[in-house]
Amino acid sequence: MSNDPIHPALARLLLVLGLLLGAASATAAAADASMPAHLTLRIPSKVLAETRVVNVYVPPGYDGKAQTRYPVLYMLDGGENEDFPHLVDTLDGLIRAGGIPPMLLVGIENTERRRDMTGPTTVESDRQIAPLVGGSATFRQFLAEELLPQIRAIYNVNDEAAIIGESLAGLFVIETLFVQNDLFDTYIAIDPSLWWNAEQWWREAGTRLGGAVAIHARLFLASAGDSGGASAHFADALCRSPLADLRWTYTHHAKLRHASIYRKLEKGLLTEAFSGQAMSATACD
Repeated sequence: MSNDPIHPALARLLLVLGLLLGAASATAAAADASMPAHLTLRIPSKVLAETRVVNVYVPPGYDGKAQTRYPVLYMLDGGENEDFPHLVDTLDGLIRAGGIPPMLLVGIENTERRRDMTGPTTVESDRQIAPLVGGSATFRQFLAEELLPQIRAIYNVNDEAAIIGESLAGLFVIETLFVQNDLFDTYIAIDPSLWWNAEQWWREAGTRLGGAVAIHARLFLASAGDSGGASAHFADALCRSPLADLRWTYTHHAKLRHASIYRKLEKGLLTEAFSGQAMSATACD
């Protein structure tokens, strides 16, 4: 993990000033009473030139004045009308049952999802999916320089951080693993849209992994039966160019569909990723 770009005390001061000036606000979320209690923060971003909404869940027993520090799971598509409700419910249930250690969940709500989740592409049909695409580098800068430091400054968290995403958000997870892998320790990509830019990360995996790059991380990759072979191709590239410090696993679920795989797999993936059990064997021949 990289060090905080700003000192925590300074970040707290800036946050307080921002609240007083109305630059940021926090409101208790009440949109869905069935969801575990959480806080909704509005964070002004200079990098993105817009205010971003994030939903923050803290585990049972969390005490901001105590010395205990917790890991953080950052989730893409993390709005209250997106995937946050079902993932926070699953995470909270696992924590309360003792299935995984207590951790925070930070859900990042979308504004221009297809802009933020995709990198540049040379494929014309890719560019037709939305008016704006190719903004992943800027969105990642927002995470690295603004969001993660804010969370570290406000909450009692340690250096352990994970990211989870599905579909185009899963593509962003894989891209981040390659281009800025020190942001997170654990990467969970559920049926990622690895077809983007003519399967760029399959084509480039060998070159990137065969160089001097060091990736100290864990990757959990899963694909659905109706999503083509891009994830399997990518897994094959990882098999052909192994890295000692990249621990990863890939599972293909032929009977699951892209539209439902997130909810079907999240409990098992969270358990495997955070329970302390050994990772499944890598699917290499």
